Amino acid sequence: MNQIAKSAALIAAASGVVFGLITPLTASATDAPASLKWTKCEGEGLDPRQECATVSVPMNYADPGGRRIDVAISRIRSENPSARRGALLMIPGGPGGDSLTAPTVEGRKMPRSVRDAYDLIGLAPRGNAPSTPVSCQVGQQDLARTTLRPWPAPDGSVAENMAVARRISDACARNGGELMKHISTKNNARDIDSIRAALGERKLSAWATSYGTYIGAAYLDMFPGRTDRIVLDSNDNPDPVLAERAWLRAFEAGVEDNFPEFAKWASAPGNPDRVADTAAEVRPLFLRLAARLDREPIPWPGANPAELNGNVLRQTMLDSFYDPEDYPDLAKLMLAARKGTVPAVPPSPPEELIQNYVAVGGATICNDGAWPRSAAVYEKGVAESRKRYPLTAGMPRNAMVCAAWDWQPAEAPVRVDDRGPSNVLLIQNERDVATPLSGALKLREALGRRAVMVTVNSTGHGSYLENGNACGDAAVSRYLATGKRPGGDLYCE
Repeated sequence: MNQIAKSAALIAAASGVVFGLITPLTASATDAPASLKWTKCEGEGLDPRQECATVSVPMNYADPGGRRIDVAISRIRSENPSARRGALLMIPGGPGGDSLTAPTVEGRKMPRSVRDAYDLIGLAPRGNAPSTPVSCQVGQQDLARTTLRPWPAPDGSVAENMAVARRISDACARNGGELMKHISTKNNARDIDSIRAALGERKLSAWATSYGTYIGAAYLDMFPGRTDRIVLDSNDNPDPVLAERAWLRAFEAGVEDNFPEFAKWASAPGNPDRVADTAAEVRPLFLRLAARLDREPIPWPGANPAELNGNVLRQTMLDSFYDPEDYPDLAKLMLAARKGTVPAVPPSPPEELIQNYVAVGGATICNDGAWPRSAAVYEKGVAESRKRYPLTAGMPRNAMVCAAWDWQPAEAPVRVDDRGPSNVLLIQNERDVATPLSGALKLREALGRRAVMVTVNSTGHGSYLENGNACGDAAVSRYLATGKRPGGDLYCE
């Protein structure tokens, strides 16, 4: 993955992950197949068989006769129509990500048995370009990675985080438009059912990743009879009280689970980016460097922010832990900071892309569940978190844009339970910085008899077809192709 694409993926992950409407909202816009106009997809490197279309859905499902918006989808048809079972929707993470290239990119990794069984379907969820897009036109100073993730001040103060929340919320209210009020996980689930109907499928199979597992869980709850084979990969904690604040808090455990792996790598003999002689030295070295950079930032012209400070180092740690192949990014920054220098400024995705991610992410996490409005709540949480989890310095319990969001959630948060067909397979890396195993186990518990879970002895975010674990990949492929799950929860070395 090139650096710009990698940055875009990280921004998608950073955006978010994530009341009171009536039962008829669980119905899709229609169960009659729509007349989809499939055309060749634009983009480099795509499978020539991949085609694209748009599905028209209600902006507000409480007003199905009102304004409609477009949701972009893509498709590669089954390679063996006689073996075709149905459609496999690839639900992306974020919120703010899309899976439009997934039929090509992930399809190339899939075994033939899965490609034969399904039309592979990607989508750009509501608000994500090239679906009907949203943008808040947030000021440049608030687009820094260390601002979008709510790192507190070096002394633990949250005052600036509250001010950022107000600025971004005001920008979204001023520039985001009516659609901002209707971007939510439950509406994403309703859109998926509209896609199912437009495709003419009685039931839908899905492979959901990261935040997409939260959408998948919502779909399982809202449309259980329309689900076929469901795979949830890198799983969100479904805590209905915290809603998507649970996603942010998960970084406390996620970083702690992952740092020992980085420490072993960063102290290995022969590593050109070695930062210490032993693994035990790496953690205190990181904490000392972060504290020194809090006190004495190093100017970094052209970067945003224009200095290498403690929170930039911490955010680089977080980003690097998504994939062990990115460990050198953190190690190089640690080595530069120790010398009092900075590396070249890494390339950034186009601003339009960042603005879209920020708007979709903010709308989703704020519309899914109410966040506290009081700075005192965040001050207390940050202080507790800093003491117990010094690597993340209180960020996972701090205020995001939702602390000042202009609208109240329209529905109760997603609630996951064990009612419905037993047709879910969870797959989870043992060490995942963004969706740690501890949260995935909460989802496994909530689904009860409906699910079987495969835990993989791997590090990083994303499991199926991502980390080369033959046992985990085989379990998912077998289920998708044949419907056979492991007899019980499975651990893959």
